[in-house]
Amino acid sequence: MPDYEHPAPADLTLLAVLRGLADPARLEIVRHLGSIEEASCATLLGERPRSSMSHHFQVLRESGLIYTRVQGVQHFNSLRRAELNARFPGLLDAILAD
Repeated sequence: MPDYEHPAPADLTLLAVLRGLADPARLEIVRHLGSIEEASCATLLGERPRSSMSHHFQVLRESGLIYTRVQGVQHFNSLRRAELNARFPGLLDAILAD
């Protein structure tokens, strides 16, 4: 399975990041990833349908909030903490503090 494309740090926009956080399920994923280093998609599914979660992961990737790495058939997600902090200082801390 090929790797996913992720936007370059210089291409991250505040509007895209806020759009990525606009859905409660995506905000929950980001907050969960804020407390751990990395989690598989299966771990983050919870009670939600796999198809809708696939969409949420795509939006989070495209907005620049998460990085997804593929290892075999598993997908592991992590926050792009360093890139987000460099581009928007304090934003991620404010999101995770709530």
